[in-house]
This record gives sequence, C-alpha cells and structure tokens, in this order.
Amino acid sequence: MDEYVKLAKQTIETYIKEHRKIDLPENLSDEMLSRRAGAFVSIHKGGSLRGCIGTILATTDCVGEEIIQNAISASTRDPRFPAITVDELSKLEISVDVLGEPEDISSPDELDVKRYGVIVTKGFRRGLLLPDLEGVDTVEEQVAISKYKAGIGQDEEVSLQRFEVIRHH
Repeated sequence: MDEYVKLAKQTIETYIKEHRKIDLPENLSDEMLSRRAGAFVSIHKGGSLRGCIGTILATTDCVGEEIIQNAISASTRDPRFPAITVDELSKLEISVDVLGEPEDISSPDELDVKRYGVIVTKGFRRGLLLPDLEGVDTVEEQVAISKYKAGIGQDEEVSLQRFEVIRHH
C-alpha cells in the first residue's frame, strides 16, 4: 500500500476506533517529513464519495501531518456526511492528493480537467475542485462545480488559479 494512503488509513482507523490522533510516524519518507504542501484526503465507499477534506496550502509542518489532520476531518467533519463508523472501516477506499503550488491564470483556456485542479475566488468566497474526477469532463463543468461549492453565482466573474496534484491510491 502507498505510504500516503497507509498513513491516512491508519489515522482514520485509530481515530474512529480509539478516539485519538496518531503521532507522526518516524519511518516516513523524507518528502512526507520535510515537504510542506496542501493535501486532500478522499474517502469512498462502494464507489460513492463518503468524505473529502483538504487544505489548499500547507497548514502544518509537513505533508505527513497534513494528511493526519485532513484524514481525521474527512472521516468525521465533512458536513455532507455523518462521521465514519467502525462498521464501515473495512469497506473504505482512500486516496490522498498532494497539491502543487496554485498559480494564477487569466482564463479557463489555461485549464485541463485531467491535469489541473481549479480554485475560483470572488471576494472571501473560494471553491476548489481537484483534477481528473469521474463525471467531470469539461473545464466548464469544473469551474461551475467550483463556483457552486463556493456559493458564487454562475454568472459572476471570478479569479482563477490552477494547480497540479500527485494522487496516491
């Protein structure tokens, strides 16, 4: 199992079963212990989304800690779903996306739904959609979903950023 997914899985299982946050394991790769980056933890059950929470930019000292924080949030604090239960643990599929630095772009022409995630911003409202998601086939859909998530009207002008991810399953 990929070490990023293994860390997320271990975090979720320990938190759900024992109600405690794990310590950052010392045997992680240098990248997980020294790199700072935003990360998303996505949880699926039976092919359907069950939880997804992440950070656009680093909020902790390293990717490993970012994964631990977001795995707990994705499994217990995603407002769209009830918290994961012990009975569900064996049925979960977990993936981790480590985000590259967002870059400003001037138009949707600079997006590619398979390669880039998108961040839309209007004032204090901001929405994000990861790249290469099943059912999102066009840039227009990607931007529309991001606006919806942020509570931004479809006709409102927004500033755009794009980012790449390294997806771990």
